[in-house]
Amino acid sequence: MIMSKRYTLGLISEIPFGEGRTFVVAGQEIAVFRTRADALYATQASCPHRQGPLADGLVGGTTLVCPLHEWSFDLKSGQPLNGTCALTVYAVSRGEGDQLLLDLPAEPLLNAAQLGIDAEE
Repeated sequence: MIMSKRYTLGLISEIPFGEGRTFVVAGQEIAVFRTRADALYATQASCPHRQGPLADGLVGGTTLVCPLHEWSFDLKSGQPLNGTCALTVYAVSRGEGDQLLLDLPAEPLLNAAQLGIDAEE
């Protein structure tokens, strides 16, 4: 069983509908997205392809498009819709009083870049 720690990031209302914001949590950059339908998702902050800032990407439904090279990802699973590298996703939820809550595993998850796996160009 993987243990996790819960962090309060601020107010959900500080993230506009259809946008993302980057937070530094326990030394990791995490991108948190709020869809136009008011759903919340959290992923690693940098695209595994060319390290594009994912919080600056386009959000449509549950699809995220990287702002640098247009790689697309499913926000629910982190799986690529085009491209070959998946995103690390994190549990995010609503707390009392519009609080944005993030659960991080006690031991950091490794993404492709951290494992030394090169993404295709």
